[in-house]
Amino acid sequence: MSRTIHSDDAPLLEIDNLHTHFETETGTVRAVDGISFTVDRGETVCLVGESGSGKSVTSESITRLFHSPPGKIVEGDVRFDGESVTALDESELQSIRGGRIGYVFQNPQGALNPVYTAGQQIVEAIDLHHDVSSAEARDRAIDLLDRVGIPEAATRVDDYPHEFSGGMKQRVVIAMALACEPDLLVADEPTTALDVTIQSQILDLLRELQDEMEMSILLVTHDLGVVAEIADRVVVMYGGKVMERGGVYDVFETPKHPYTRALLDCLPGRGDAMEPISGSPPDPLDPPSGCRFHPRCPHATADCRQGEQPPEVEIERGLEASCLFYQSGYDADELGDWSYEGAGGGARR
Repeated sequence: MSRTIHSDDAPLLEIDNLHTHFETETGTVRAVDGISFTVDRGETVCLVGESGSGKSVTSESITRLFHSPPGKIVEGDVRFDGESVTALDESELQSIRGGRIGYVFQNPQGALNPVYTAGQQIVEAIDLHHDVSSAEARDRAIDLLDRVGIPEAATRVDDYPHEFSGGMKQRVVIAMALACEPDLLVADEPTTALDVTIQSQILDLLRELQDEMEMSILLVTHDLGVVAEIADRVVVMYGGKVMERGGVYDVFETPKHPYTRALLDCLPGRGDAMEPISGSPPDPLDPPSGCRFHPRCPHATADCRQGEQPPEVEIERGLEASCLFYQSGYDADELGDWSYEGAGGGARR
């Protein structure tokens, strides 16, 4: 995929009505079932939701990292820098996967090959996309390890993965993802396996590198604390659908969808006692009719249980929700007011 010049006003990444399904022996799993969102240049967008909401499959669908079969994009489009990547073949995808789009995954142990040194694995990523000498690639690997905070990088470049701690392994994985200076970094639960102190360090590192390299970040997480610390905008997913989207401060301060409110009610230190969400996420093999959240929603009506997922409605500028109560003929006041004192205080502005 060749690099083209586009207006700075155009989104870097556009997900348009994406449907990614998996064919199994028991039926079709509708993991991602018609979602749309964008990531602007230099922006951090977080995909949030419970396990099974479709977040990871969405991130994998950008460059089709899932196995096919059984996975397949059956409808919709993914556009990167103005160009559709949905129909690209595997060799064409390789030119942007790991190059202009870098990936960081949850388990650094699984992302690193135990029989190769950290330096060898970073050099391999560089060699795939750049025609440079071995010496230049090694120097680049050392520089990257230094930039992500690996002490004595010139020595540790020759260490094997087992010689690094969990937090240091994740830094090596980030160095690999940044080897070709990507325009977009996709990070899928990059801090879940780390303790709180290391988690904070990794998030600080991502912000510093983002500012330095002027890249966009799409971060997948179920941790709303991470979202508050790093996001510019939030896309809330449930059952393969988008429930709510908006600026991080707006979503945290005055969430509109009952599911978003329920997620925030699970947080400690947010006013009242933590309230778990009753019930279970929907079965992707047999999702409910109407709103996907209605079996667990305390406000659900008979209308919520019929038809299809309600379309997203812009409630305030830049804040949208997929809830029947915001449709014409319904009264959103019935949902009640919801906000916590200082609810968005920790979120980025």
